[in-house]
Amino acid sequence: MSDLSQNAWKEQLNTDNNAFILDVRTLKEVNEGYIPNATHIDIFKGQGFVDQVEKLDKSKNYYVYCRSGGRSAQACAVMNQLGFENTYNLMGGITEWNGPITHE
Repeated sequence: MSDLSQNAWKEQLNTDNNAFILDVRTLKEVNEGYIPNATHIDIFKGQGFVDQVEKLDKSKNYYVYCRSGGRSAQACAVMNQLGFENTYNLMGGITEWNGPITHE
């Protein structure tokens, strides 16, 4: 797992052809807005989170975020234990994000 600053996360994401954006917040938080092209898997689902993550392609590079960076760091650690080699935590989370946000 790598903790990346907002700028480093965004720059790396923009040049990564093997990127997968993962939002680990609650559905209520996601409904307030999310980073475009993100897939949502709520880390608070416990084993449900693990079950869903295990279905993902381990060869991808995972850019993980939450509200402030804590849950996404936990998610990266869990993913690393499950065999995911490339996980990148967005330090400061979406709270400090200055890129585009999608609202439904």
